[in-house]
Amino acid sequence: MKKLIETLKNIWKVEDLRQRILIALLFTAIYRFGSFVVLPGINPGMLDKLQSQTQGGLMSLLDMFSGGAFSNASIFALGIMPYISASIVMQILAMTVPYFQKMQREGESGRKKISMYTRWLTVGILLFQAPSYLFNLKMQAGAALATGVSWTMFIISSTIILAAGSMFVLWLGERITDKGIGNGISIIIMVGIIARLPQAFIQELASRFTSATGGGLVMFMVEIIILFCVVCAAIVLVQGTRKVPVQYAKRLVGNKQYGGARQYIPLKLFAANVMPIIFAQALMFIPLAIVQYSSQENANWVVRSMLDHRSWLYNVIFAFLIIAFTYFYTAITLNPTQMAEDMKRNNGFIPGVKPGKDTADYIDNVMSRITFPGSLFIAFIAIMPALAGLLQVQDAFAQFFGGTSLLILIGVVLDTLQQIESHLLMRHYDGLLNSGRIHGRSGVTAY
Repeated sequence: MKKLIETLKNIWKVEDLRQRILIALLFTAIYRFGSFVVLPGINPGMLDKLQSQTQGGLMSLLDMFSGGAFSNASIFALGIMPYISASIVMQILAMTVPYFQKMQREGESGRKKISMYTRWLTVGILLFQAPSYLFNLKMQAGAALATGVSWTMFIISSTIILAAGSMFVLWLGERITDKGIGNGISIIIMVGIIARLPQAFIQELASRFTSATGGGLVMFMVEIIILFCVVCAAIVLVQGTRKVPVQYAKRLVGNKQYGGARQYIPLKLFAANVMPIIFAQALMFIPLAIVQYSSQENANWVVRSMLDHRSWLYNVIFAFLIIAFTYFYTAITLNPTQMAEDMKRNNGFIPGVKPGKDTADYIDNVMSRITFPGSLFIAFIAIMPALAGLLQVQDAFAQFFGGTSLLILIGVVLDTLQQIESHLLMRHYDGLLNSGRIHGRSGVTAY
């Protein structure tokens, strides 16, 4: 505790760091305030059915990422997720389409062009998602629309407001990145997720003491222990590894030495990080988009299972997609042929393996072997919320047992702490840890 208090004092002493933290808190408060500003023409007291729709299933995930703005019919209801979707699309294009690959290699000018295309694509996604959200709002809480309001005018004006709200959230995130601390977009997502945690925690604690099968304090403590273990496993996943496992590393060491230390090929056990979960989750939202205008009660069991994130069919397909996307993302981000050429150019080699094609094949085989356990681990973390349901954990609290939400929380916290650590150590203050080192999602150590 004394160490923590001293560190907080050091943070306050650094004027630039203090201002950055205060700016980040200010913009975050603006975002949270906007999530409670309801669309014009909507009675917030008559949104019970919409809020009950977001208590479970995939809708609960959408509401979580928006910090409750989705169920509040807020001007920020669509949140930052359209921009995330556009960024994912642009990232895939930059890896697979030659035009965008060339643009990415152009340096700062290329990044500005990609950023511009990403924003335009975000606007296009918003112009599609906003009316979809409003039609769903009409179906679930049509009585909330004020009498005398033209539906045509309402959908036009509200589409503009929702699109402008999401772009304003994007602007807030960019200002946090430039003027504050940490990655602004990630912090906004994290704040939206954390906003649901206190209520979910209280509801889960109350359910353990009020439900006939609750189990009381003992079962709740078991939940907390399991959650702690999952968090530790997720930290390992987010930080990744900066070297391949020992049994492979010993074989991948060249005879070159720099500064007395052997150089390892930079292969990671979790090279894809959380991207496979994000890709898979985006695909799993497709059934929701298809049937949101129809009655789910009349749908067949396959459709109902795909809309229930606790069903075995949903989780089997979800896990399969994560494993497939892990291999896909690793394949397009790590090029064994290029790595083999770089090794040959730098006079490096793998003992017992010929340079060139044989080295590329060897690296590709090693990556395939270490990617498989990594993909299984990612899939396991992703389906943990469903497994938590076997312990009768409530949906809202179960979302913190794994999946994208937990990985985002841990990743953002580690990256933000890493930046704070860097600011402190540059000014010769003690860091947040005795070791003075915090690893972010990139695996880079802050010195």
